[in-house]
Amino acid sequence: MGKILGVILAILIALIVGAWLKLRGPDIPFETLEARYAGADSHFVDLPGGYHVHYRDDGDPNLPLLVLLHGFGDSFTSWEGWVRELKAQFHIISVDFPGHGLTRGAQGSRLSAEGLADFVDAFAATLALPKFAVAGNSMGGGAAWQLAVRHPERIDALILVDAAGFPNDAPPGKVPLAFKILQYPLGRTVLSKIDNRPLIEEGLKTDVYDKSLITPFIVDRWADFQRAPGHRAILMSIDMGAPARPTAELVSTIKAPTLILWGESDPLIEPAAAKKFAAAIAGAKLITYPKVGHLPQIEIPQRSAADVAAFLKAR
Repeated sequence: MGKILGVILAILIALIVGAWLKLRGPDIPFETLEARYAGADSHFVDLPGGYHVHYRDDGDPNLPLLVLLHGFGDSFTSWEGWVRELKAQFHIISVDFPGHGLTRGAQGSRLSAEGLADFVDAFAATLALPKFAVAGNSMGGGAAWQLAVRHPERIDALILVDAAGFPNDAPPGKVPLAFKILQYPLGRTVLSKIDNRPLIEEGLKTDVYDKSLITPFIVDRWADFQRAPGHRAILMSIDMGAPARPTAELVSTIKAPTLILWGESDPLIEPAAAKKFAAAIAGAKLITYPKVGHLPQIEIPQRSAADVAAFLKAR
């Protein structure tokens, strides 16, 4: 009996070691990632606190400025469709948050909407940016409206794209496995050590209505960025709780002209949140999209960008 148990234990250990060897994902040096993904429009700036920030700068600097803020795990590449559609009409800056894309975050960096809003404020101050319109998706949407609350002097328009902030009234029908794992400390530890490519693919295909939009190239790029040195530790630091004060109370103080864009099939943040934002922000305009999920800027870039252009020009 002892020998049988020993054999079973040896097999289990071998399976665990094999799984670990298959899943482990060593860091990819920033130099490799920059050579692979930075372009002619890529720029870098150092911020106080040890941040080496990557951003993409497109369009004529003399045109009205639009700053784009991506969601959790995403990068500046999320906005490629909007950049293509809008750069002839606007000066566009797409920023990589700490722990994302090609931005080198300071050790111990943590992700929260308030902290990211202050990060954008410091970025704008360092570059001496004029007042700008800011658009944010998901986590980036939470940072965008927090920027409007905490640093209203920075912006002249606010665009929320399936933005984080209001908790769902009921658990989402579909939750990416990665977000389920993030709820547990041990899960965060594991995710910080492995190549999360399978979870990224599952999560992205959950987020969108048309699964065919999530190509192997998109998944590979997401996975590569997450393996940048220090990125996974920062990603695992995300605060998934609600703001210290009720969201409605905070966003009701926003005075900037506001456009709210939302996919009616968003499985992650319920479409009812769009109406809550619209009700709380005086004068806000709401546009919803049927058969669109959590990422309108990727799913329907032409249509959503056209709505943004019309809103900004109408101001």
